[in-house]
Amino acid sequence: MDPFAALADPVRRGLVARLARGPARVVDLAADHDVSRPAVSRHLRLLADAGLVSAEDRGRERHYRFEAAGLGVVRDWLDGLEPDAPSSDVRFAESVLDGLDLEVRRTTRERAADRPDHAEETA
Repeated sequence: MDPFAALADPVRRGLVARLARGPARVVDLAADHDVSRPAVSRHLRLLADAGLVSAEDRGRERHYRFEAAGLGVVRDWLDGLEPDAPSSDVRFAESVLDGLDLEVRRTTRERAADRPDHAEETA
């Protein structure tokens, strides 16, 4: 099963969220939901088919664990939706512009102070 289809169901999303916190038995997972234990088992089987959970038999009990690698397809798809960083428009840090602004102001003041007409204006 496709991870997207597996995560489309709210019960399965809840199971994945619970298993992300740690492994659990089917009986414990069923107690957290308003569905029967066989229904939870079917949901877990679909999640396992999608690669989102794995099962381990311990005696008569079956323990399920979240498999983060199963979300790789979903992560790749989400990463493709993010807008690209600005292209070659930004070629230097903004702090360089601050330094340039300071230098332009200093040079403008020095040139204004060196002009003869400026001396008469300030007197």
